Amino acid sequence: MRIDWTALPEAVTNEVADRVGGSHAVPAGTGDHAEIAATVTGTNGTAFVKAAHSDFGIRSLRFELRVSEAVSVPHSPAVQWHFETAGWLVVAFEHCAGPHADLSPSSPDLDLLGEALEVLGKAQAPDVGLFSPKGRLGFEHPAMDGDTLVHTDLGPANLIVTSRGLRIVDWAMATKAAPWVELAMLVPWLIGSGHTPQQAETWLAQHPAWSTVEPLVLDDFATKNAEKWASKSSQANAGWMRDLADWTGRWSTYRRMSGNH
Repeated sequence: MRIDWTALPEAVTNEVADRVGGSHAVPAGTGDHAEIAATVTGTNGTAFVKAAHSDFGIRSLRFELRVSEAVSVPHSPAVQWHFETAGWLVVAFEHCAGPHADLSPSSPDLDLLGEALEVLGKAQAPDVGLFSPKGRLGFEHPAMDGDTLVHTDLGPANLIVTSRGLRIVDWAMATKAAPWVELAMLVPWLIGSGHTPQQAETWLAQHPAWSTVEPLVLDDFATKNAEKWASKSSQANAGWMRDLADWTGRWSTYRRMSGNH
């Protein structure tokens, strides 16, 4: 649950101000993994600061810190500094200035994402205790296992188009899996950005990893993912859950109805 920057203890805000050279904070408009997420500007520059206080929040942010420090792909923002005080874990990341990626059909941002996927598809998972496919998704299939670093949450909110290229933020759900899992996890976001399921699959087919997975395995993945989000959305009233239930359901239906695979 997000809270306001002003709710932080003075010991935390003072240390942030010491490091940034000021503490003009603008809250992030998206995301909810950390209790505090804000762009902080001072005389020493700008940083994207996350802070957590709850047990779950601290575990999640500490995991993201470990992954971010270990990830070497050029699309991941660098960790600038971190500290703990007054019961809070505070982490500053490289600030990524720019709009969120547009993943609609024919968007030039798709080319940037495609280039990033090529790099990610070859990135070995760092040895920092990443999620397993089942731990991340709640279901499993032997074909999902692998040694690749998989972000698993490449929605537009986590893709920022900067002057230096695409940046992928929020590695809090990073997983060790087969590279095709990243592509399959992208399908709902492409559908949510205006692609039909067929268009989404056609775009993903340009990546070699897509052709490495058996159609029946993709059928199984699409079905189980849709069932998961249908169940989640029936138990909660969050709009983003309903969206994911819709988008995953449309892909599952397409694969069930399509006879060309």
